[in-house]
Amino acid sequence: MKNSFNTDIHRELIEQCKQGKSMSQYKLYNRYADAMYNVSFNMLNNQHDAEDALQISFASAFNHLERFDYSSTFGAWLKRIVINNSINILKKNNINGEIEIVEKEVDDEVNEPKYPYSIEQVKTKIAALPDGYRIVLTLYLIEGYDHIEIAKILNVSSSTSKSQYSRAKKKLKELLITS
Repeated sequence: MKNSFNTDIHRELIEQCKQGKSMSQYKLYNRYADAMYNVSFNMLNNQHDAEDALQISFASAFNHLERFDYSSTFGAWLKRIVINNSINILKKNNINGEIEIVEKEVDDEVNEPKYPYSIEQVKTKIAALPDGYRIVLTLYLIEGYDHIEIAKILNVSSSTSKSQYSRAKKKLKELLITS
């Protein structure tokens, strides 16, 4: 049975891109560039790297567009490419080529804050998280992936993803409380 959501909202544009029509590629790029830049920036926390990931991802998507089979939306397919390229850039920037996933035990829970924070305060504190924490938190909270999907993306177990998310939340709370 076909998915209930419209997977071919841009079918005509995508088919024109498959034929190499540059104006169609430009239109598709303009429709998705801002959203995909935000995905990449939230993971990489660096404008230059996020722009690189965006360009690499669109080039890859256009070069492999024949692989897109409309089993999902184009945006979901492209987002996965952006996430993978963002992770690759992050790994490349780290000396040992890996994203550090912390395996230590968590201390006592931090008390819940008693007052609300602005979106900008939260974004700033998320950006200050270590890479491993920020990536899992971003993939789970912002991008909506579950722990099984995150585990596949990061090549870790789902329990590692869950514990990394828990630690990321704890660290984020600590950063918000101390600000």
